[in-house]
Amino acid sequence: MSTKKEGKEYHKCLGLILPVSDAISVLSGKWKLPIIISLQFGNKRFSEIAKDIPKITDRMLSKELRDLEMNKLIKRTVYDSVPVVVEYSLTEYGESLDDLISELYKWGTKHRKKVMTKE
Repeated sequence: MSTKKEGKEYHKCLGLILPVSDAISVLSGKWKLPIIISLQFGNKRFSEIAKDIPKITDRMLSKELRDLEMNKLIKRTVYDSVPVVVEYSLTEYGESLDDLISELYKWGTKHRKKVMTKE
């Protein structure tokens, strides 16, 4: 039989798991964070993003840009010019990931050192 304390701990644990799972769902995959990082350096056209991210195919970049736009992390702006210019930028909501990306960078740097070092 579970106690009240165990029930509270379960809800606290679930309260942490659900939002983290939501974040992972939106940011999962090999390409979404590199695209966001590319756009942290300024607004870019499709080809500029593709050049920033080695090995991403145009088809995959197109799919991931649509997903990020659907989740309101990036904005796609079409300029009425000849030829038509399409530019991608981070939304304010997308910019809210700056601290998360910084922490992932710090952790990833430490992790790389840890696993590359012979003990």
